[in-house]
Amino acid sequence: MPIEPAGMSRSLRQHARRVVILGAGGHGRVVLDILLQTRHHEIIGFLDSNADIQGRRIDGVPVLGGISDLEDIAQSVGIDGVIIAIGDNGTRRGLARRIEQAGIPLISAVHPSATIAHNATIGRNVVIAAGVVVCANCQIGDSVILNTGCIIDHQTMIGEGSHICPGVRIAGRVKVEPGVFVGIGATVIPKVTLGCESIIGAGTVVLEDVLPMATVVGVPGRPIKLASASEDMTAMLLPTRVGPSAALPS
Repeated sequence: MPIEPAGMSRSLRQHARRVVILGAGGHGRVVLDILLQTRHHEIIGFLDSNADIQGRRIDGVPVLGGISDLEDIAQSVGIDGVIIAIGDNGTRRGLARRIEQAGIPLISAVHPSATIAHNATIGRNVVIAAGVVVCANCQIGDSVILNTGCIIDHQTMIGEGSHICPGVRIAGRVKVEPGVFVGIGATVIPKVTLGCESIIGAGTVVLEDVLPMATVVGVPGRPIKLASASEDMTAMLLPTRVGPSAALPS
């Protein structure tokens, strides 16, 4: 049976959005909890490409099948939205675009304990975990994860498909380009740019701009890996490029 928060009234149940979660791993469990905490969702089930868990229950919610079954399930049981609970930035971003092409709505999950400025903008398929603070005039792109307790200060932009890990502190007017991974507990000073697909190591203190596809670690942050001259940015982004006939992957 679909799962709903304990104590949900009949009237709330009638207006709850019927939702499927893509991904039944640890991040999927976090997303499930967030949706239940909001008390506005009826969780129909998980979909996961791991055949070993299909047909089982995760935290009381059935794993209905693989990700490739989404369109069939949407038609057979009727759903109001999907959220992608997959940690890999490229996979999450690419799936989101395929789902949009299939005409299935993407929803976001915002924990009730998060603090979001009234003039911040939040995209689709965004996960905002417990204790997150998003300050004035921030822009949070599609398919972003703002993980537990991170702080995004004023006028900062977080690009599509980025993951900001627990305890990260990003100061004001920072530009985080698409696909960036910022590791747990990292700090970013004001007005810097984190280039597309870059990786910021756990605990790093970023004091200057980070090049696209670079890996930066340490205090202060120093690059330990840079994109080679032969690397093609377009090739790095291929998993997110979707043709008109693309099917949802299994």
